[in-house]
Amino acid sequence: MRQIIHVGIWVVVLVVLAITPSVVLAQGAAPTVSLEDQLKAQYTLVKMGADSSGAAVVEQGTVLVIKKGGILGVPYSDQSIFATKYESGAVHSPNPMASKALGFGLGKLGRPAPTTQFFQTNVKVYPSRIAVNLAKDQVVIGIVDCDSCNNVDPKTFFKADVVFQFPHGTLANTNPSQVEDTISGLLAIDDSASNSDQGNNQGGGQQGGNGNDQGNNQGGGGGQAQQQAPPPDPVQIEKGQTIDQVKAAIGPPDKIVNLGTKQIYVYKDIKVTFINGKVSDVQ
Repeated sequence: MRQIIHVGIWVVVLVVLAITPSVVLAQGAAPTVSLEDQLKAQYTLVKMGADSSGAAVVEQGTVLVIKKGGILGVPYSDQSIFATKYESGAVHSPNPMASKALGFGLGKLGRPAPTTQFFQTNVKVYPSRIAVNLAKDQVVIGIVDCDSCNNVDPKTFFKADVVFQFPHGTLANTNPSQVEDTISGLLAIDDSASNSDQGNNQGGGQQGGNGNDQGNNQGGGGGQAQQQAPPPDPVQIEKGQTIDQVKAAIGPPDKIVNLGTKQIYVYKDIKVTFINGKVSDVQ
């Protein structure tokens, strides 16, 4: 009887020892963030809707600037049939013969051929969708023309799909920052808005200084002019600053996206990206 009890106890002990490591690992394992989720955290997708005039932007996304020509687009109301491929730094436009064949086939069916248009360099667009296919080593980004950015009226919202092709078997092990670098070779994040703001701030300071000088000169005649206090220096966020420095300058963020060595602090008007605890990008 004692032998049976002892055997039973040892069985329980072995089972507990076998289960405990897996439980600890399950509790301590950090959740993995997919490449697609990391890219969506970096690039805010535009939200499209419709109003009385047709397609319309409901919520703006990250503004991207096209750096190379060759992306073939269609009106927003049409279906995107052909994708443009970007591989090894080169743009591969859809085969024109395939487009002609499609138009001929649709003509036979009594349907109009699709309207197409190439996006020009320096045109600004929004990302509309992001999809990662690790099996094919591809990142697909849908784009929509930012007509308001490009002063296009009436708005057409031409759209396109761009396939970023990576070497076979490499995408699964490619650092997200390297993927973003590849994307920026064709679709770079627009920083002109922040540069414009800085220019306006600097210009406003110079104009304010001239106004003060004039006021002081005029007041000097009567001896009664009051000197205005100089405006405070604008808050600056610079590459290489630490998280504590940024929080001290602009306060705590509304949301934090934690991707391991990469963190994104989301504020009302900007997004600050940190790599290893230091600022690497501001949008």
